[in-house]
Amino acid sequence: MGLEIYNQQAATTDDPYMLILKLYEGLLKYLSFVENAIEAENVEEKFEYINRSIAIFDELRNILDFEGGDVAYYLDGLYLYQIETLFSAGVDNNLSAIAQVKKVVTGLIEAWKEEIGL
Repeated sequence: MGLEIYNQQAATTDDPYMLILKLYEGLLKYLSFVENAIEAENVEEKFEYINRSIAIFDELRNILDFEGGDVAYYLDGLYLYQIETLFSAGVDNNLSAIAQVKKVVTGLIEAWKEEIGL
């Protein structure tokens, strides 16, 4: 599922740096859908978008280069923590936890844009 989302998000570019940015942006979109579903008390939709978000985090974990240094290990732990937070937020309908994950993803987007010169 993660690779499918990756391919959908990345259909417009072959640049691997832009593909990662698209994944992060896709996360923000799906997390907003999770918030809306929680507010609407739509359990099915909530878990659909939580699962899509988790699939993107899994894909981001799969493409980490652990031979490139400590950053990959840090990101792996960060992504895992976000996955755990999403599971728990889904069960508890915790909008605050979803907002926290969105804040982390927004920070990742800003850092990634700075890294690639956007």
